[in-house]
Amino acid sequence: MQIPSYRADELFSALTTREDFLLLDVRNDEEFERFKVEGPFALDMLNVAYFEFMEFETESVARVPRGKKIRIVCAKEGSARYVAEILLKHGYEDVSYLEGGIRTWGNLLAPVQVAGHETYDLYQFRRPGKASLSYALACGGEMFVFDPAKNTSAYRQFTDSRGCAITRTFETHRQADYISGSDRLRREVGAEIMAPQPDFAGARFPYTAVADGDIFTFRDKGPEVRAIHTPGHTPGSTSYLIDGRYLISGDAVFILSIGRPDLGGMAKAWSTMLFKTMTDKILKWDPGLIILPGHYMDWREADENLVFAAPLRKVIENNAEIYAVRDEAAFFAFIEKNMRPQPEEYARIREINAGLLEVDEAEQDVMDLGKNECAASAAGA
Repeated sequence: MQIPSYRADELFSALTTREDFLLLDVRNDEEFERFKVEGPFALDMLNVAYFEFMEFETESVARVPRGKKIRIVCAKEGSARYVAEILLKHGYEDVSYLEGGIRTWGNLLAPVQVAGHETYDLYQFRRPGKASLSYALACGGEMFVFDPAKNTSAYRQFTDSRGCAITRTFETHRQADYISGSDRLRREVGAEIMAPQPDFAGARFPYTAVADGDIFTFRDKGPEVRAIHTPGHTPGSTSYLIDGRYLISGDAVFILSIGRPDLGGMAKAWSTMLFKTMTDKILKWDPGLIILPGHYMDWREADENLVFAAPLRKVIENNAEIYAVRDEAAFFAFIEKNMRPQPEEYARIREINAGLLEVDEAEQDVMDLGKNECAASAAGA
């Protein structure tokens, strides 16, 4: 029996265009609760584990409404195909399964243009399965990529379609929540890795150290990229100011929170750095500066074009409780109040992102699944 399938990008398109369908997730309860498909609008979703269909076929089928398009998702693809066959056997008509399973959703990158100027274009790559954001800046035949995810083929396909070459990648910090694609792009296309030395000292791959105030340009001039040291989430955390207008802030500034300083196990020391970054830098920047964060907490943060960007004044307004703090002790008390365990895999991901640990692709996919936990406030996360 030929069963129709769909791709992760087609699922994203269906979600963003408000297509009417039922998403049937046939993973077990624990996997479903840990990580599920989310989109910008209300989603009709049902979780019935595939083994329920195996043991209680009639009862399980009865739980699935008729007369509606049904898209099925499972861990690896096979269980979704199995359930699709059962539903088709019972007279359901518009049924399809996700190719490659939930990991393809977890790795999906969906680009959208943030800004287009005479000499350059700026893009945001949304990763809905991780609530993470990376960026690409194109000028002439070059493209710089900021905080790339491990799905490097997405960036390469994007640049190929625009006749560009990826010449540099920029790391805002050593990520703990997802596996970076910078070293892959170095090996695949010869991109130069630009990274803050405090976070990447001892890394087992070549990189160019970035310091506060460094300025980077394209061969064809174009916009300046200025490095601004914004420590606190990590000691080396660095933001990148593009054309004096757009700030790729990594995990230093979020639209609905601020980066948590406790992931390295040095909450007090890193909180001190974050407090100084907040009071001595962030609060003194131009309030019209457009913040482009490394993560989002909720799709409510996106604008009408589903771009995650906001002027600094709006960010400060959103986080008035945080930015109103003027006392370091009170700031640390806020951090302590919101501290929570970090996912177990974060320590290993940090090692991978310095080239200190190698794991195969299948294990990387498992480690990389799930939304980020990088916001300081639990409510934001």
